[in-house]
Amino acid sequence: MDVLVVQNRLWVVILESKRMTISVLNALPQTLTYLMTNPQSPAFGMVTNGDETFFVKLSQQGIPEYDVSDIFSPFPARNRVHTIVKILKRIGNVIATET
Repeated sequence: MDVLVVQNRLWVVILESKRMTISVLNALPQTLTYLMTNPQSPAFGMVTNGDETFFVKLSQQGIPEYDVSDIFSPFPARNRVHTIVKILKRIGNVIATET
């Protein structure tokens, strides 16, 4: 991981991958560790390596549970970038209404 951005309950993990054989899912354990340090629940994460992006939601009410989204890639379907932006807007709305 090269960059970690925290904004309220949204954690953005940017994974630099020199080799294309490294899946963005390799950052999931570290991302979950970061999310577990956030006292607010639910916490959200976005993980990207530039070619692939996925989202994580962690709920810590009772036994911690997490869920991950599909992996989004802007190639070859460019409209996937719009899907990523829509998800980020939705997470922003959830965070704004719960604070």
